[in-house]
Parts: sequence; structure tokens; C-alpha cells
Amino acid sequence: MLDISELKFDEKGLIPAIVVDAGSRKVLTLAYMNRESLEISMKEGRTCFWSRSRRELWRKGETSGNVQHIVSITADCDRDALVVEVNKDGPACHLGTDSCFNDKVFAGNEPAPFSVGGLYRLLQGRKEQLPEGSYTTYLFQKGLDKILKKVGEESTEVIIAGKGGDKRETVYEIADLMYHVMVMMVEMGISVEDITRELASRHVIDHKVKQEKMV
Repeated sequence: MLDISELKFDEKGLIPAIVVDAGSRKVLTLAYMNRESLEISMKEGRTCFWSRSRRELWRKGETSGNVQHIVSITADCDRDALVVEVNKDGPACHLGTDSCFNDKVFAGNEPAPFSVGGLYRLLQGRKEQLPEGSYTTYLFQKGLDKILKKVGEESTEVIIAGKGGDKRETVYEIADLMYHVMVMMVEMGISVEDITRELASRHVIDHKVKQEKMV
């Protein structure tokens, strides 16, 4: 484990801290820490930064409640920058957005790799814009009852495919089910992070149960 005395703070005593969502791997914000705020962050397990504009310590979420709970802090190879992985309680940006990085400057020709978070954001866009000719638009326009009916139908298809022992067909049906479940999530305002947190809480419980059994 690296000692913080080995970190390289700049001439103002600061080191940049790139804050990343531990679950989605999304960059949330770029902030700065001095030695004191870093020590506070490590002691309290939540992000504390140095505000360059106010020239004072700033605990993230102190007034907004949008606390960032630290999973890990890692230095780069030159030891003059940090990546802080967090589980967040709310938006990272003071504008109320999930991340401070929202204004695209350039879009290349390479497609972004698929991710569950990316699909969720696409579905959110479909709900907001309701483009014509989109099956997703059709589902949102029909409402929750129609969406839930499709979730039920796809669940049955997964069971049938799994019972038949056809792996390829089962994968296909699971993908259909996951899509419709995510449409339901968007419709109900359930985020991917909500599900991730629930699964994580169950993982901790399961780990404790296993330890008790071993004893």
C-alpha cells in the first residue's frame, strides 16, 4: 500500500482527483485534494476535497446529501494524480446531473462498446423523445400494464427455452427479458444503480452467512 507521503502535490499543495463510479466506471467529476482533505477522505471513507474557488475544505454532500462513499483511491504511475472510486448517494454535479462531464466536444466514428448503463440511457432517451417507428416508443406510449405484460411473456419464454436445454435460444430469450425489464425500470424510475446497490447488499449478507456456516 502506497504511503501518501510518496504522492506528488503541486506547488499549491494540490493533487487532481478523478472521481469514478465504482459500479458503472463512469467518470463523475474532476476535483482537487490537498494532504489534509486526502487524510480526511481516508479517515471518514467519504470524499473531501479542497475548493480552489472558496479556498477551503469541502466534504462532498455536506449540504446536498449527495455523499460519495470511497471504495478505493489509486495513484497513477507518476504519483501526481489520483483515481477515487466511489459509491454515490446522488448526482455528482452541482447542476443535478449524474456526472459533471456532459458536453460532448467530439464524436469519433468508433461505436461505443455495449454496456447495461448505455442501454439504460438509450431507453431513457426513447422515453423522453418518443421517436416514431420505435418499438420502445410503442411500449412507453402503451404504459406500464403493457410493459409488465411483455415482461411476463418474456419470462415464460426464458423458462421454456431453459427447460428445452437450448443454450443459444435461452441466451436469446434472456436478452429479450432483460430489455423489457429495463424498459420497465425506466418507466418506474428505477436506476441501474438501484439494482446494483440491492445486489451488493445481498452479496454482503451472503458472505456473512457463509462465514457463519464455516464457523
